[in-house]
Amino acid sequence: MLQSIRRGISGGDFQQRASTKLTVINSLLGHPIRQSLHIKVGDKAELTKAFTQNDVVTFSDLTGDTNPLHLNEDFAKKCRFGRTIVHGVLINGLISAVLGTKMPGKGCVFLSQEIRFPAPLYTGEEVIAAAEVKRLKGSIAHIAVSCKVKEREKTVMEGMVKVMVSDS
Repeated sequence: MLQSIRRGISGGDFQQRASTKLTVINSLLGHPIRQSLHIKVGDKAELTKAFTQNDVVTFSDLTGDTNPLHLNEDFAKKCRFGRTIVHGVLINGLISAVLGTKMPGKGCVFLSQEIRFPAPLYTGEEVIAAAEVKRLKGSIAHIAVSCKVKEREKTVMEGMVKVMVSDS
């Protein structure tokens, strides 16, 4: 019997089961032991978009954010920006689009973000949403993001995000 136990412990079957269990446990904790990510530090992606006033109104309808700074030209003229501006969260949605469709791509999960909005974005301005992988730790990618107005090179959003990269 002892011989049988020793054979089972030293044999490949036990090692395979132990390795599988360790991989499953680590995967549940968000730290897969075996992975080959399809991205690397330095990878970049971007997309370009110009929001219309109709986009802003649709976003307002969907979210309930009816702040007149985004919707009422007369109100906005009296404010510091002089005209209506695009919602910051709508701008941030472009970053989600870059991450989910271009890099890292399908299956990635947005975990956290730290962003700021140094300048307003006006409807009709063409903005470039960009992302660059700065660090990889396990299946977590730390990505620098920005949105800049193409015409004037004005930064309207910038920051860092963390996403869990899909293993497929």
